This record gives sequence, C-alpha cells and structure tokens, in this order.
Amino acid sequence: MRRTFITTSFLLSTMLGMAQERIEPIPFGDMEQWLVRYIKESRLLGGKTKTLYALAPTDTIRKTAVYDYSNTCWGISNAYAAPAGIDKGANTTQPERRGNGTCARLDTRVEEVKVLGCIDLEVCIAGTLFLGKVIEPAKDVNNPYSIIDMGIPFSRKPKALMLDIKARVSPEQKVLRATGFSKKRWIEGHDEPEVYVFLQKRWEDAKGNIYAKRIGTVRQRFSKSIPEWQNNYRIDIHYGDITQEPFFKEYMGLFPTGGIFKAKNSKGKMVTIQETGWSEADEMPTHVILMITAGSYPAFHGMPGNSLWVDNVKWVF
Repeated sequence: MRRTFITTSFLLSTMLGMAQERIEPIPFGDMEQWLVRYIKESRLLGGKTKTLYALAPTDTIRKTAVYDYSNTCWGISNAYAAPAGIDKGANTTQPERRGNGTCARLDTRVEEVKVLGCIDLEVCIAGTLFLGKVIEPAKDVNNPYSIIDMGIPFSRKPKALMLDIKARVSPEQKVLRATGFSKKRWIEGHDEPEVYVFLQKRWEDAKGNIYAKRIGTVRQRFSKSIPEWQNNYRIDIHYGDITQEPFFKEYMGLFPTGGIFKAKNSKGKMVTIQETGWSEADEMPTHVILMITAGSYPAFHGMPGNSLWVDNVKWVF
C-alpha cells in the first residue's frame, strides 16, 4: 500500500512538472514557409541562374537583388555576393519534403566558382540557420561573419531548445580546408553538425563598441549519424558560469579575445561582439544567439557530404 502511494505520488509530481512547462514555437521554425530567390550570376562566371532559399514568408523574387531579411528573424548561409561587382549566389540550406510539409536540410558542400569555363576557386560551406540577419551583398569574401548581424533582442530565459532532428555524419577523421584563395587541403579532425544557444546581456559604450556577458549556454555536437528522425529532441540550457560543470567542454566557453561574431550598433555600424565574462545565473538576457549548422569548424572548413535535417524548432519555458 505504501509502495503504491509513493509510486502514484511520483507519477503525479512528474506529470505536474511536465504540465507546468510551456512549449513556444519560434517564428518560421516549423520550416513551412520559404522565400525563393533566383540570382543570375555574372557572365564572367557563366551567367547561370542560381536558386537561393530563405526561411521567411513565402514569396518568389525573380531578380538579382539584395534581400533585407526584415520579414523574418532567421538568417541563412545562402547569400548573394557581389565582390568586385561580380554577382554570385551560394545555396547550402534548402527545404525538403517531410510528410505533408517541409523540413530544412543543411549540407556541407564545396562551391565551385568557374571563371571563363575554368575552375579557379573552390570554397567549403556548411549549411546554417541562425537567429539574426545577413547584410547583403557580401563583398568581403575573406570574412563571412562581417555580413552577419548575429543574434536578436531577447529578454527571456527558456529552459531548453526543442526540435526534430536527424543527421548524416562522416566517421572520417579529416576536415577539408577550402578558402578559395589557397590550395584546398585536408587537415586532421572530425567535423560535426551542431546546435548552440548563447544568451547574452549586451551593452554599448560611447564609441559604439558592443560588449556582452554570457548568461545562458548550450552547445551540442552530433558525432554520429542519426538515421531516423528524433522528434521533440530536447537540449537543456545551462545558466551562469558553467566552466566547472562536468559536462563543460572548451568549445562551450566564451568567445575568444577579439571576438567571432558581429552585430550592428546604434550608429548602424557592424562591430565585433566582445564577451567580457560570465554573468550570474539570475541575470536577465538582452539578446540570444541560436545557430543550427551542418559543421562545427570555422568558415571554409568542413566535411563535404555531412548533412543535418531540422524541423519544428521551439523554446521550452
């Protein structure tokens, strides 16, 4: 009788805890709305028309022009570039049929740039979705982060990120480095799809510099293939300084000195986000960075053939 009472109490408390959680979809996170863009590349590159997708209200744009991402909270690795006035499009993230709807497929692949019929440049690009904006057209192809306004205003503290996910991950212990400006080569390593959330408290000084303290963190990499869909896959967010936690790995830490990501300041200028330290767990964030990507290495590195499929991206409160 006592055992039955304890078991019933445990089940009731568990159900109550689950009932108290609230699931909130991220806008466009159901992957059902896509903007289609047709970018005609320069004649110097062959003059072909490239199809680019954006996770945004359904529409079709049949002209070579910038897109300002004002109608969506999602940025994407697909971009229109115009270095030295040469129009070029790259597409590594696209919708794919799933049941009666669509999901997003993110691929790591090598983009070849042919000039006058010859392959002059080869660039490795990982398919990526993130909360933020792409500032088109890309002109500085040496630094792709220079055109990414990373993160969005966000003053809430979710418990977790939830999404449907599957993955194809090569077991090979090598990573391709292909920047387009030097000979491509393989280096030792293992490229893995990943999902991460960084909650930050940002502020700006009188000179327009942007600083931040890290409040919440999760960064999960997928080292093996996930051949079947894992629905409602949950990734818990951890608050405060996590460096002494048993799950902590170096790549979960603060941005390195000099920063990685940029954001647009109040003067309209893109500046580096400089993380200065860890914040207390009870602090309230001002911004969130969420990235879902087919590769965990820096730009122009990856394992071609790796893919990540995602759908139904939600917050858990």
